[in-house]
Amino acid sequence: MNMNRAAAMVFAALALAACGSNNNSNGNGETHATTSSSSGTLTLRTADGAEGTYLTDGSGRALYEWVADGDGKSSCTGACAQAWPPLATNGAPAASGAAHAPDVGTITRSDGVKQVTYRGHPLYYYAGDAGQGDTSGQGSDGFGAKWWLVAPSGTAITKTASSGAPGGGIDG
Repeated sequence: MNMNRAAAMVFAALALAACGSNNNSNGNGETHATTSSSSGTLTLRTADGAEGTYLTDGSGRALYEWVADGDGKSSCTGACAQAWPPLATNGAPAASGAAHAPDVGTITRSDGVKQVTYRGHPLYYYAGDAGQGDTSGQGSDGFGAKWWLVAPSGTAITKTASSGAPGGGIDG
């Protein structure tokens, strides 16, 4: 490898680490949100909202699970993964606060991306959320099944801020 190429690769790696979060497309119409701190460790946290206490990434972005996923596998690909980008990592994810470290894991998606799970449920962002504290994906029926915020217990929060419906049900 020549010096210019090596320098370009180091610069690219540093630029990605400094960004903290980016969206990557694999060329097959799938978009994956990769989040990591500058140290490379993705840490799940929690936030409190009208729906209750729910999981977030380290920057406070809400994380969701999809009822259509099962058996520790992600069924969200293509257009689904563009609207609901998987929470992906290159390293071992961690947890802090009310998020339980033993419940955090990963699966390998069909495209080879390492997706973060919580109690076996693959985790996703919602592309329509503007940022920290936004939970506009809660209760969506996108792509044929419900999307729910995830409580620190690992259960789906099936309550929406406007409905007042009871929450805490397990989705699968």
